[in-house]
Amino acid sequence: MKVAWRGEEANAKSILIAGVDEAGRGPLAGPLAVAAVILDPARPVAGLNDSKKLSEARREALFPQIIERALAYCIVLVEPDEIDRLNIFQATMAGMSRAVAGLVPAAAEALIDGNKLPKDLPCHGRAIVGGDALEPAISAASILAKVTRDRLMVKLDGVHPGYGFAIHKGYPTPAHLASLQQLGPCVQHRRSFAPVRVLLDQTRLF
Repeated sequence: MKVAWRGEEANAKSILIAGVDEAGRGPLAGPLAVAAVILDPARPVAGLNDSKKLSEARREALFPQIIERALAYCIVLVEPDEIDRLNIFQATMAGMSRAVAGLVPAAAEALIDGNKLPKDLPCHGRAIVGGDALEPAISAASILAKVTRDRLMVKLDGVHPGYGFAIHKGYPTPAHLASLQQLGPCVQHRRSFAPVRVLLDQTRLF
């Protein structure tokens, strides 16, 4: 069986190692996207890096290469209602666990970007601060999550016109906050996030 990698160590042990990352923790609207990826050392993808450091065009170019060359990948969407029910941290942890659990073949270890590990990971995990710029598999996961979410926000812009989702992707830009004030929240807005929550509280007073 081909193996995913964390340098020579992974190749020597012949174990499958997944990189895990998310996109969309900060926006006021839209889902959180979480991806897990097991790369194939025999089919490397050149140019991997933290998705935030890559242009949109570069991310879009790398996305199909990762999908086609990876041994396994899984992309999970955590919807706004689950984020509101759990809080964004717990929703992120749940999404990471689901993404790793969805890998076929299964990973023996998951490298998680950040400093926290989900408690219910289906395999051994290791948190790596800044991992999206250090570990190729985490970089790949970062790109899959970011591109998937950005594409979805463009589609949601057509479903919920007026908010500018295609432009700001749900982040709290001045234009988004102004449209939120004018139109009120839609079903994609996260009720537990302060600007949305405050607006709803004000509406209830009148």
